[in-house]
Amino acid sequence: MDNTQNTGWQKGILLFLTSQCITLFGSTLVQMALVWYAAMETSSGAWVAAFTVCAYLPQFLISFLGGVWADRYPRKKLIIGADTLIASATFIMVLIIPKLSSEPALLGGLLLMSVIRSAGAGIQTPAVNGVIPQLVPKEQLMRYNGINAAMQSAVNFAAPAAAGAVFAVSTLNATLMIDILTAVIGCELLSCLPLPAQNTSAQRSHLLSDLKTGIGYAFSNKMIRTLLIIYGLFTFFCVPAGYLSGLLVRRVFGDTYWHLTAAEVVGFTGMTAGGILMSIWGRMWPRRKTLAAGLFVFGAMAVGMGFAAHFPLYLGMMLFYGIALTVVQTAITTMLQEKTDSRIQGRVFGLLSTMYAGFLPVGMAIFGPLADLIPLQRIMMGSGMALIFLAGIAYFRREL
Repeated sequence: MDNTQNTGWQKGILLFLTSQCITLFGSTLVQMALVWYAAMETSSGAWVAAFTVCAYLPQFLISFLGGVWADRYPRKKLIIGADTLIASATFIMVLIIPKLSSEPALLGGLLLMSVIRSAGAGIQTPAVNGVIPQLVPKEQLMRYNGINAAMQSAVNFAAPAAAGAVFAVSTLNATLMIDILTAVIGCELLSCLPLPAQNTSAQRSHLLSDLKTGIGYAFSNKMIRTLLIIYGLFTFFCVPAGYLSGLLVRRVFGDTYWHLTAAEVVGFTGMTAGGILMSIWGRMWPRRKTLAAGLFVFGAMAVGMGFAAHFPLYLGMMLFYGIALTVVQTAITTMLQEKTDSRIQGRVFGLLSTMYAGFLPVGMAIFGPLADLIPLQRIMMGSGMALIFLAGIAYFRREL
């Protein structure tokens, strides 16, 4: 890393993480608002699944290409360009909403907006993950990934509370305007940050050749291949207890926005605590055992939430669920950053984003409609047991 000796790198990484957290706040608030809107207005698992699929499927389709661009072109420009695309789509939707007179037309417009926002995220995410190793010395990666996770989780803690407050006193349009404002602020901050020079030698290669090189590199390396598969399965089995939690809360515990807000806030509180935990002690723990422990606790909490009959007990388990989620994500991200050649990190993280954006909509497409046929609690229990099994695989895979 070229800037290891630069004593100002801490300020640089904190400015970068702050800019991304500001834009994340607006994006999370809008995404949450869309899913809540679908859940509250339709009470349909299929509609909730449709919004989630539209939010992640385009990201799945473009993430690996975004990873190639992150290796070829200046990552700061890619991040700012993606944020601008997302904010522009949101602003156009704000102008169109008053002209939509029917509920199906409004839902369709919101779905289209989600598609565009998702494509922007597919460009942005690999670039963001590639910037962190540019700014941070290798031996500090676990710590700053933990700090990043804690900051993002704190933002996610605030976003549902803000979404609930905005919905209680205002309209969907006001929620969308918040996203536009945060995008402008985040881009302005990032534009002030000079990034170390990156190796863009991939520009001399053909695009198709870059794609093949990235795939070949990732899947010929046993550790990277295993981590990508674990992450994809982890994302898939997260869906019932995580991404369908709003539907469960509405059906079992209460049908107000404040019930939904409480569940989301507690979950993100756990994620914040998990990030702090990893930033302080994560560097001292063996990576493989940390990953396996996070997966085991995550699965156990999913099973427990399926059994929970009282809302406070459910919230308590959601807290530990959030802690384990951050532990798993931070461990996987750090292991990939430490072991991946810097010249190809964009493509590897593009593949990581592809696993997330691919397995999540598949999970929603399966578990969302299934939740309209059988009790969601049973689905959560089954997915939790699958995650516990996945923890065993992670523990015994020696290449990790």
